[in-house]
Amino acid sequence: MTCTITYVLLAAILTVATSVPAHAGGATLADAQRAFFNARYPAAADLALDLQGSDVDALAAYEVRTSALHFQLRDALGPDADKGKAFKLCVACPELLKVFLHDTAKGQALARARLQQDPGDADALFFLGKLNLNYVWLHLETLGRKTGWSEYWEARRSLDAALKNNPRHMRARVARAWIDYIVDTKMARGTRWVLGGGSKKRAFLGAREAAAAESEFFVRIEAEFALWEMLVRDRQLREATTIARGLAREFPDNPKLARFLETAPSIDP
Repeated sequence: MTCTITYVLLAAILTVATSVPAHAGGATLADAQRAFFNARYPAAADLALDLQGSDVDALAAYEVRTSALHFQLRDALGPDADKGKAFKLCVACPELLKVFLHDTAKGQALARARLQQDPGDADALFFLGKLNLNYVWLHLETLGRKTGWSEYWEARRSLDAALKNNPRHMRARVARAWIDYIVDTKMARGTRWVLGGGSKKRAFLGAREAAAAESEFFVRIEAEFALWEMLVRDRQLREATTIARGLAREFPDNPKLARFLETAPSIDP
């Protein structure tokens, strides 16, 4: 009798365990990051959402999710040069923007609360800077809206503070490199001065150093993707092709890498 009851209980436990979706309660930050770098942005956003209540990964989850939502919106808008017109015609874009703004605000609030407790919190400094940078990038470049200046300055101050505390913070180096690159290449000379200056040369230096550094896997991968995109924007296609080939070995399902490599110049001798 006891054996029968035990067997029934074990069977019930196994039934419940196997009926739960694989991602429910079991998603990891690495799952969300891998989906993001495979350009599976909806999946990355959903996986990151599951981690926002984590004591350890909450800020990272907000950063991955807002990045994924931004890239979803960017893809939905397409290459239309008239950003305002494209946004009005995009069915999915208003909701994506609404969710992006909501999650950005929650992530910012969490980072600021942590910094009130510990102004030197390296993770909070970085993630506050990166969340603000995501906000500025989405509005300035993706939507073509000249707004987000307070977010820009908070991003710059936070990332500079993170790097002052730890010059080897490679994610902060990459984010700071993006600021240098965008300010130097997208802003008029007078605006560049108002925004504290930028430097494409310094941006490439920071991105290359981060990509070459001994870092955790996804830290290095983020740096390599950043360097690749900067090189593509700058039409340095041979070096961009070399980096894209390496990334495609790690992320063979990424359609953007595949499309780039289909038309990339040959770099063979």
